[in-house]
Amino acid sequence: MIALHSHPSGRHFLQIPGPTNVPDRVLRAIDNATIDHRGPEFGVLGKSVLAGMKKVFKTEADVVIYPSSGTGAWEAALVNTLSPGDLVLMVETGHFATLWKKMAVKLGLRVEFLEGDWRHGIDAAQIHARLTADKAHEIKAVCAVHNETATGVTSNIAALRQAMDDSGHPALFMVDTISSLGSMDYRHDEWGVDVTVAGSQKGLMLPPGLSFNAISAKALAASGTAALRRSYWDWKEMLAINPSGYFPYTPATNLLYGLHEALEMLFAEGLDHVFARHRRYGEATREAARAWGLDILCKNPDEYSSVLTAVVMPDGHSADAFRKVVLRHFDMSLGQGLSKLSDKVFRIGHLGDMNDLTLCGTLAGVEMGLGIAGVPHRKGGAQAAMDHLAQSSMAALAQAA
Repeated sequence: MIALHSHPSGRHFLQIPGPTNVPDRVLRAIDNATIDHRGPEFGVLGKSVLAGMKKVFKTEADVVIYPSSGTGAWEAALVNTLSPGDLVLMVETGHFATLWKKMAVKLGLRVEFLEGDWRHGIDAAQIHARLTADKAHEIKAVCAVHNETATGVTSNIAALRQAMDDSGHPALFMVDTISSLGSMDYRHDEWGVDVTVAGSQKGLMLPPGLSFNAISAKALAASGTAALRRSYWDWKEMLAINPSGYFPYTPATNLLYGLHEALEMLFAEGLDHVFARHRRYGEATREAARAWGLDILCKNPDEYSSVLTAVVMPDGHSADAFRKVVLRHFDMSLGQGLSKLSDKVFRIGHLGDMNDLTLCGTLAGVEMGLGIAGVPHRKGGAQAAMDHLAQSSMAALAQAA
């Protein structure tokens, strides 16, 4: 019998949907000596990363960078644009939409939270109907999660913007892209988003610790009359000094080194190629799940996530027990089910710094783990994914020839 060691050889497979694996290039960049954040060298760095983030957001609007988790960027979006008692429209697409809603309530906002089943994205027609019915324009903002990390379900942001436009409603539009930015196509300007929220630890391939707001002119104007109290999160302080590359308080210098390197990697690969790579890995992972005979949590194929897949465990079997088996035997971390989905699903992250062989190793570990844990399934899921990857590679070569 093979002994299981507390210090296994080889690399750990971090296949949760964030934080993701940090590339060696980025780790080496973070390891540079800290510099004077008021000196000329830092100003060059600051201008570079701010300009690079505009490219990722696909915006000409202002972008601010906070030393915080994505939760901080959620708060910044709300407190800079809204006043106590304002009504905000949100949709229950999953765990993180629910957390954003809870934050809004704590900040003194009123929230209308449209119920969801955690298996579908936001219904644009429902948003259109609710905004059309709001003749007094009581709703001040619509908040949406682009890619719900807890469920592997995406919402069509362009369709939501169209619904808002068709209703003629003036509400602000805020979007959480924490698990999609840098991995899935996103267009702040073209889709008419007023505040986009993002974080460093997923598609941007960094450790946790940086968060972002992309800010439209309409949102910036709203910040002039917003009455929610703010200090650390105030856009005004950031935007006053950012054009020179500096920050109003001590920035996370070494994480900004890493961001600069990560942006170089994304632009070298090309954002369109990055998005296509993630779509391909999502397709291969779903091929594996279908071959295993397991249910994919997301019900609508048009809403499948490119960055993670949530797989439903068969009745009577524990997702957490399965995840423990995979970690113990194969040194691989899979995402757990959150809140309503606790112990009911496991999540396979397929985003960030990974390639075909990383995904194949991941899916092989899942399949072997299913067998060891005694979870009913059919064999051949990893092979189905490999076949998909090979066929898509051959198709790409033929197209390029």
